[in-house]
Amino acid sequence: MERATFAAFFSQPQIHKNQALGFRKLLQNLLSTNWIHTLKTKKITSALISVFYKDGLEPIIHELHKQNVTIYSTGGTQSFIESLGVPVKTVEGLTGYPSILDGRVKTLHPNVFGGILAIREQAHQSQLEQYKIPEIDLVIVDLYPFEETVASTTDEAEIIEKIDIGGISLIRAAAKNFGDVAVVPSKDEYAFILDCLQKKDGSTDIEDRRELARRGFKVSSNYDTAIFNYFNRGNEELSFKHSIHQSEVLRYGENPHQSGVFYGNLNEMFDVLNGKALSYNNLVDVDAAVQLMREFQDSDPTFAILKHTNACGIASRSTLLEAWKAALACDNVSAFGGIFVCNGNVNLATAQEIDQLFYEVLIAPGFDTDALAHLSTKKNRILLKIKDFHVQSRSFRSLLNGVVEQDTDLKGETPADLRQSTKIAPTDAEIGDLLFASTCVKHLKSNGIALVKDRQLIGMGCGQPNRVDALRQAIHKAKSFGFDLQGAVMASDAFFPFPDCVEIAHLEGIDAVIHPGGSIKDQDSVDYCDANGMRMVMTGTRHFRH
Repeated sequence: MERATFAAFFSQPQIHKNQALGFRKLLQNLLSTNWIHTLKTKKITSALISVFYKDGLEPIIHELHKQNVTIYSTGGTQSFIESLGVPVKTVEGLTGYPSILDGRVKTLHPNVFGGILAIREQAHQSQLEQYKIPEIDLVIVDLYPFEETVASTTDEAEIIEKIDIGGISLIRAAAKNFGDVAVVPSKDEYAFILDCLQKKDGSTDIEDRRELARRGFKVSSNYDTAIFNYFNRGNEELSFKHSIHQSEVLRYGENPHQSGVFYGNLNEMFDVLNGKALSYNNLVDVDAAVQLMREFQDSDPTFAILKHTNACGIASRSTLLEAWKAALACDNVSAFGGIFVCNGNVNLATAQEIDQLFYEVLIAPGFDTDALAHLSTKKNRILLKIKDFHVQSRSFRSLLNGVVEQDTDLKGETPADLRQSTKIAPTDAEIGDLLFASTCVKHLKSNGIALVKDRQLIGMGCGQPNRVDALRQAIHKAKSFGFDLQGAVMASDAFFPFPDCVEIAHLEGIDAVIHPGGSIKDQDSVDYCDANGMRMVMTGTRHFRH
């Protein structure tokens, strides 16, 4: 509602005098704030355009001209607009100064920023009139390509010249004054503003301008962080901020009533070959899958199935198809709707087997052409081609009113790490299964137990308040899927303070055990194993996962 409409309403004779006085006082208070003007649909009458990339700009220029919008511009953008036969005013004419210092200073002037930052109310408009500063309703900017330059050259002088000063300032100014000004902060938003111009008769509403402001500050934040990353080279592992160089608003967070944003650049890790956008829960599971498969990236063909970050199926075999079938056999119920990850190229035969089951995400280093074509018929299934099973050496987690930072648990066990604890040594085959089990349990939520036989996870217990419950869960799962525990091995993510777990394992036919050790009562479990012909090794490394 315009101010005149308010005034007319409160001047009506049927309104009681005292009420009218009260309403007028309230109205005056509202008009003295920045509240009323933000409710208005805003007709664009003037625009400042200064962009690096011109692709996609032409239809916007023609639409602005059609709407009789006054256009201001600089340098190459000005020449581009003139080449389209559209009249354009120079920023130099607006400021009274030429572009100076090799183009470093063009738009940094009160006659530009005053017209952008002025609130459309009397006090500010009076100053604009006093200093003959025109209002600017629309700012279109596409920044110098700093990240692309860093990626293409090591010439520091060239890189530094691609740090945009005027452009980033224009974005921030226009975004701050979104109540009156629309900002287009990159070429990615050209379609958004063109749609407004065409469908809303050259106007924007407050929702449009607020959304564009949000995108503007996102561009600004990402741009500044990219510059910080360049200057922070060599100190990356000392800073949390280095990982926040891109951001993406998610549909929602862990649950639909929670909002969420992902900070990072997935394109550095994956080629997204198919499917919908990754959700919060997808991202958490994908992270767990990558961390797990990193352990097997140089192993025999290996497949893993994860659900809610826990591995419910893992197997290594001579072919990827056999590994898939063995992993699925571990728990074909939990596999439904899971995250699948492997360490080799997916061929058509494997793809056809996988496609018989509903899943959320499939991650692989590669896909044969016919396999990709087959899998891509399910439009929502997410296919990620992983470029590198890289995991950050530092990890972060929000806690209480802060963030905790720690070394990522990148340690894995080798035969040299195993300390024989019992009189009888494990066989070579058992050592292979024990190391496999140790890797599996490392990626289960504590308390965790992994039961393995022939490089296949046949039972798992995780997230239990005590180790006995975790073991009983693992045994129950193994039996429910038809596995014979005779000759299996057991891994625990922590020591055994009592011999109860090795006793339960022995009664089920489990012959060998691996755990970190460290309890003052370790010997009780060792003595039980010696008395019953079991084999035990300790690693000296605990792998809790909370």
